[in-house]
Amino acid sequence: MATVELTRENFDEVVGKGTVLVDFWAEWCGPCRMFGPVFEQSSDQHEDIVHGKVDTEAQQELAAAFNIRSIPTLMAIRDGVVVFAQPGALPAASLEELIGKVQELDMDKVREQIAAQQ
Repeated sequence: MATVELTRENFDEVVGKGTVLVDFWAEWCGPCRMFGPVFEQSSDQHEDIVHGKVDTEAQQELAAAFNIRSIPTLMAIRDGVVVFAQPGALPAASLEELIGKVQELDMDKVREQIAAQQ
């Protein structure tokens, strides 16, 4: 599956269910350009996971909403809940490991933990 361009208009609809990986990036960012092919390859290997890209230059409001201060920033969202967010380009093996951990999460427990913190 090819990556999906995420915008303010489609973001909530795309990330509302299932597992979604979001790459916050910009064209001028060298590390972003290095991570791009790794992210694209992952999208081809994991057709059950949406791989979305947010161009922080074109979608400044969306980047600000998620407090993106450094790019690339990778975010994992499962069933509408942000379960991982970290700046920096990941090597392919680390991205695969992250995907495995996100898929293994017990989302009922995650929601309980979130409710307990509020």
